[in-house]
Amino acid sequence: MTPVLNRQTNTGKKKKTIWISLISFVILCFVVCTAISLYVGISLTKLDKNSAVKNPGDYGMHYSNQVFLSKDGITHLKGWMIEPTEQPKATIIMSHGYGNNREAQGAGFLPLSKEFVKAGYRVVMFDFRDSGDSEGNQTTIGVKEQLDLLGVIQKIKETTKEPIVLYGISMGAATSLLAASQDDDVKAVVADSPFSDLTSYLKENLSVWSHLPNFPFTPLTMAILPVIADVNPAEASPIKAVEHIYPRPILFIHSTGDTKIPYTESEKMTKRHPDAFHFWKTDKAEHVQNYHVYKKEYVKRVLSFIEQSL
Repeated sequence: MTPVLNRQTNTGKKKKTIWISLISFVILCFVVCTAISLYVGISLTKLDKNSAVKNPGDYGMHYSNQVFLSKDGITHLKGWMIEPTEQPKATIIMSHGYGNNREAQGAGFLPLSKEFVKAGYRVVMFDFRDSGDSEGNQTTIGVKEQLDLLGVIQKIKETTKEPIVLYGISMGAATSLLAASQDDDVKAVVADSPFSDLTSYLKENLSVWSHLPNFPFTPLTMAILPVIADVNPAEASPIKAVEHIYPRPILFIHSTGDTKIPYTESEKMTKRHPDAFHFWKTDKAEHVQNYHVYKKEYVKRVLSFIEQSL
């Protein structure tokens, strides 16, 4: 073989080796990124369950333990029912946020429920699926949680006669909007710090929760979620749900200081029907900390809204 042919052969082998190395590197990067995204997806939907530390009795309230059946007909949910000393004006169902439980200690559910009971309302608190003491092994960020809340609403309708008001924070606020859109017996909703659409919210903010670069991890995780959790994020779109709630009233509460779910999520839903939807925009609270920061005003505004809605 001539020197020229040898050089050409060697050059061809080097190019082939480089291409194989590049392709192998790209495949390796894709596999690694997919594995990380799979881990993120599993972490988002399979959470550690923590039972409530305190109960209504610790705050001087009389309550009963309850078991509700999700509208899926399978998942049993644990909860509390707190009765006022007088005939209830209405039943307020409180829905906690992502990764929390019915106590929602960080958001002050128990002291807030005491204010509701003092004002003459029955209060129901419960654990969503895969939370607290309820059954279930996956959190779906509102997609299937709306079935849980609808199941709770159904039991309340079967056992009481008073009007129903939904109160929720974060994921629980979004879920309250989704459930209210499917049950006309819900008279009003108080939504503190909800997202407006799960798909768009995750696309824009998943990196905030995962602490990973938006690309390529967000699109990969979004593609993996429906497979590992059997959920379609498109089924959790509160901004579409509010169209079915109108003209029933909604009170949105959201802080400009919220770094997890931007206040603009509530703002754009309020703008859909400002004649029936109200927005209290705060400015000093972190995510779902409005009650703690504005305690007296918070209670006054929420109770006033509920009273006017009934």
